[in-house]
Amino acid sequence: MVKQKATNVTWHEGDITAEHRAKLLGHKGATLWFTGLSGSGKSTVAVELEGRLHEMGILSYRLDGDNVRLGINKNLGFSAEDRTENIRRVGEVAKLFADTGVIALSSFISPYTADRDQVRALHDAAGMDFIEVFVDCSLAAAEERDPKGLYKKARAGEIKNFTGIDDPYEAPSNPEVHLHSDRQTLDEEVEEILTVLRKRGIIPA
Repeated sequence: MVKQKATNVTWHEGDITAEHRAKLLGHKGATLWFTGLSGSGKSTVAVELEGRLHEMGILSYRLDGDNVRLGINKNLGFSAEDRTENIRRVGEVAKLFADTGVIALSSFISPYTADRDQVRALHDAAGMDFIEVFVDCSLAAAEERDPKGLYKKARAGEIKNFTGIDDPYEAPSNPEVHLHSDRQTLDEEVEEILTVLRKRGIIPA
């Protein structure tokens, strides 16, 4: 838990609520948290889902791991402490998107259960939907894909603290959505997520 440094600050509620924004947009805001190994297909699924939602008139926005590290989190590395802070910041940003009525599609390895649980708790406390999407893929399959050549570098010792090689990945024990990207088609994965969004009343049935 990050300690509050600023003093004499107070949260100011506005007159427009999440319910008002949901009525305006025709759907609720939520955070979909895609977690899985590098190369598991998190970003691929998120990009496809974003396109499908756009076609349906549903407003969404992708928060991608590399994109965020090139901007708001450019001062963070890949130590356990920096990974935790990376996820904490993204969780706060995703919560703001969800509060505005946008469906935030957050694609991050987020290897530690405690970090993901902290983001879930953040959303729960604010009464917002948090949907953990485990993009499950065997290490062998992810390493074979290796779209960025990162596994090859990690095996050669050129990258340290690489998840799945010399850093652990703690798989979710009870995710809302459990995809198997090494066995399912991209369309099947997207349809599974859309089904959950409809059942939870986030998007129209």
